[in-house]
Amino acid sequence: MNHDDVLRVKLGVLRREHRDLDEAIHALETSGRGDQLTLRRLKKQKLGLKDQIARIEDVLTPDIIA
Repeated sequence: MNHDDVLRVKLGVLRREHRDLDEAIHALETSGRGDQLTLRRLKKQKLGLKDQIARIEDVLTPDIIA
């Protein structure tokens, strides 16, 4: 596996984690059992994953000079 292949696998894992966190946040919000601190932590973690996903996508996407 070359570097891009490793990044693509990591990207898939991060996207799955992001989706799982989104579902967990939604479940806590709809159930009314989630405390605000837990929700805030999960949302912050989800945002961090989104940033990592964006950085990897930037590396994998070739620069197009217009």
